[in-house]
Amino acid sequence: MKQQPENHQQPSLYLEVCFQNEEPRLPLHTSIVLFLLSYCECKFFKVYLVFKKPSSSESLRSQLPEHLDSSDVQSEALPQLVRDCRLPAVLDETGQLCRAGLAVVLRHIINKTIEADPSRNDVLALLGFKKTCLKACAEVSRWTRLCEIEIPSAVEEHLQNPANDDQQVPLSILTLERRLAEPVRVHNDDKIRRRKLQEQRREESAESQENLDSESGLGQSSQACDGLELRAALAKLSVDSVPALATRENSEIRKVKTADLPPLEHVFAEGLYFTLTDVVLLPCIYQYLCSLQARAAATLHHLPHLLRWYGRVQEVPGVLRAAKACGLLLSIPQAPTSGLPILSAEDNPTSLPVEEEEGREMAPEVPFVGGPRPTMTKLKENGIEAVFTPHPCPSWTLPWESLPGAINPTEGKMSNIRAVRKMQQLNNLVAMVTELARPGYTIVDFCSGTGHVGIVLAHTLPDCQVILIENKEESLVRAQSRSAELGLKNIGFIQANLDYFTGPFHIGVALHACGVATDMVMEHCIQARAAFVISPCCYGFIQNAVKFSFPKSKMFQETLTSKEHMILCRFADQTAVQLPPDRRLIGKQCMGLVDLDRSWAAETHGYSVQVMTMEPESCSPKNNMLVGRPLQKRGLEEAVHN
Repeated sequence: MKQQPENHQQPSLYLEVCFQNEEPRLPLHTSIVLFLLSYCECKFFKVYLVFKKPSSSESLRSQLPEHLDSSDVQSEALPQLVRDCRLPAVLDETGQLCRAGLAVVLRHIINKTIEADPSRNDVLALLGFKKTCLKACAEVSRWTRLCEIEIPSAVEEHLQNPANDDQQVPLSILTLERRLAEPVRVHNDDKIRRRKLQEQRREESAESQENLDSESGLGQSSQACDGLELRAALAKLSVDSVPALATRENSEIRKVKTADLPPLEHVFAEGLYFTLTDVVLLPCIYQYLCSLQARAAATLHHLPHLLRWYGRVQEVPGVLRAAKACGLLLSIPQAPTSGLPILSAEDNPTSLPVEEEEGREMAPEVPFVGGPRPTMTKLKENGIEAVFTPHPCPSWTLPWESLPGAINPTEGKMSNIRAVRKMQQLNNLVAMVTELARPGYTIVDFCSGTGHVGIVLAHTLPDCQVILIENKEESLVRAQSRSAELGLKNIGFIQANLDYFTGPFHIGVALHACGVATDMVMEHCIQARAAFVISPCCYGFIQNAVKFSFPKSKMFQETLTSKEHMILCRFADQTAVQLPPDRRLIGKQCMGLVDLDRSWAAETHGYSVQVMTMEPESCSPKNNMLVGRPLQKRGLEEAVHN
């Protein structure tokens, strides 16, 4: 088995290989990445197929594109940064920057393809409007979570236990079916909707001569409209063979109000245009359809829109070629192999099962009436008040004058006033981390941005390993550049959502983690039994999510409703310097109460948590700091017992 070379001459792409019945198999996340590599004809990466036990990829060759430069590697031989992440992952040429997670890796492949060949408009179009397709992390975006995690996971489970499904369509696939049945709203869709109306009018005038054809399928009017939307979608890819859209509509059509225009039907997963989302879904739906076999007719009765999408995707230039190179033997659009019927819209069931918990994450904000005083009074009557631990070293400061320029915030693009405040914030976090750190510790800077915290820690604590985790590529690349200028060797960078980082660490730190990001970082630290130093921010963005519901601690839950807790969160953001002093004081108390709830929730997991104020208080309107330490084994047992 070939092992990874020690020097990094080109970016390395690591893809997981799993086993079923002792035989190697490509999991869906790996198949999706290979399909995109084939579609983009990307040869930029050295690909490593990662095995958890001795085996070979020889039996998988038919599923690997011919142009792929691939080798096998055992999981224990992976570089440490890659080993700390869930696959797929890409390690850059320096070996210091790792990109992990399906959406992050896919977007990176697209960007590298465009960088090498800017003429690839078809590849650029995959990123969607404003290049934001699947950019929002799955922890906060219900759509990203559905496409990146839930559908692949549901299909994987179905493939491993097909007999246990009892003809039940996975809930995530039914959710996608419902989404495909909804009208499309896209940027600047007014022009396309008017063209659709024009084609409908033209079709209506010819309807009397085409009655005999109405029973042949979906009906001529539906076919005409579908053709218009599909032509608009394919034209986006600059395919020469696609006929141009209709010429400008007549004056009668132009006078129709926008509200009266016909809606656009879904052509692809996100609307009219073929995007990265379709790339993710196609291998999943292909595997699901292939697995149904004899039960197809009964099951597919519930999925007419999904089947129509499955046919349309195959009309995109390059899709069939890319699929064939990966061993995906897709059916032709109108006559799927294995006899899968494409059912009409009339066959759609009147109601589909929906995800009961779906609305919890992004529930619409409830307008609040009144201020926070009734809620604070209610808490006080139950013995709950904000408590701030005195700062243990309020005068501690880094030796800024002797530090290299690349570390000092004043060397960046921020104003002098903001740079001074940033230095004061760093003094507070570094002081707390320095007190907790020991030689050999791994420290993780979550939501690291451009690396103000992590780079200072790596320079100040040379005997510790520091990892910066950030999901914005631009910020992380800038942090890596600053680190290279300083010549730091004890630092690594990971572009990923928090859930994709699985490595062990001793201290987690985050400066101004917005909204539920603070709770995500705390949860990650608690799972790793790591200490944490976190400065929360954007309390008003806190809301119930898939992983979290508020309030979090038992005492707060017994005292406040979720709505009352949200009142505290909204008013915790009322701490700006331009506000009246009494209003800022109430905002500070609300901040303290929200963080008290967080600290009590952490204490039930065997932690000692202190809520303190940064010094000086003027360093930031969001000047709270949560410092948590895992209790010793005996203390943990006592906490669990209590």
